Amino acid sequence: MTEWYTEALHESVGQILRIDRILHQERTQHQDLIIFENKTLGRVMGLDGIVQTTTFDEHIYHEMMAHVPILAHGAARRVLIIGGGDGGMLRRCLCHPLDQVTMVEIDRSVIDLALEFLPMISAGAFEDPRANLLIADGARFVAETEDRFDVIIVDSSDPTGPNQVLFTEEFYGHCKRALTPGGILVTQNGVPYLDHGEQKRTYGRMRQHFGDVTAYVAAVPTYQGGMMTFAWASDNPAHRQWDAETIAGRAAKSGFESDYYTPSLHVASFALPRMVERHVAA
Repeated sequence: MTEWYTEALHESVGQILRIDRILHQERTQHQDLIIFENKTLGRVMGLDGIVQTTTFDEHIYHEMMAHVPILAHGAARRVLIIGGGDGGMLRRCLCHPLDQVTMVEIDRSVIDLALEFLPMISAGAFEDPRANLLIADGARFVAETEDRFDVIIVDSSDPTGPNQVLFTEEFYGHCKRALTPGGILVTQNGVPYLDHGEQKRTYGRMRQHFGDVTAYVAAVPTYQGGMMTFAWASDNPAHRQWDAETIAGRAAKSGFESDYYTPSLHVASFALPRMVERHVAA
């Protein structure tokens, strides 16, 4: 009998993925985890009934969430990732000539199982000497750290259960403190056509601490509901106003290859649909 994975993120809208073969399933210390194969999406990781990543299109999410803020900053040396247990964000950050990337993941099991069953996503990133991996609570880390970072990327799951703390005004305030002057905070912010309330709350909370708050978008087919938004917060509005030529020059110095990201798309991603503009301004 055919087995299906039913995603239960939204109250009245969802998606189902056929499970062609279960590779691993367990209750970790923090969450229910499954990794399975799907003919179209490749290998899929789900946590607590929500699809986290697939080998089919993880590159879109990771490239846009890493390359956009790092290249927009233009002089980043130290980056902090909160979450990101599959290693895809770490991999894309390390494409750049950074001094160090600190990654704080609360669930060691996610990292270990991703390395075992999804090694193509991290592609050796955890072995890079610039990678500083910490198994810890990300919210507590930013509240207590004395380190400062040029870019902070919050690669979290959606605001359910213990992840809710990563979407609070207090957390954004701690991120602001942990940034260098003019630093950039980017967070996963869901699909705007289904996450109206959470979108508005995120931007309103960020505005309590940052002078320039907006969003940028990317199309990630796995995340059902249309385009994906990334919340953007900084005190330097110039970071999101570079032209494609400037961004292309910076990308050339990094020398990375991409399957989705381009300098022109970087610039265009800040052109928001009217509804998303209203969410940002609410």
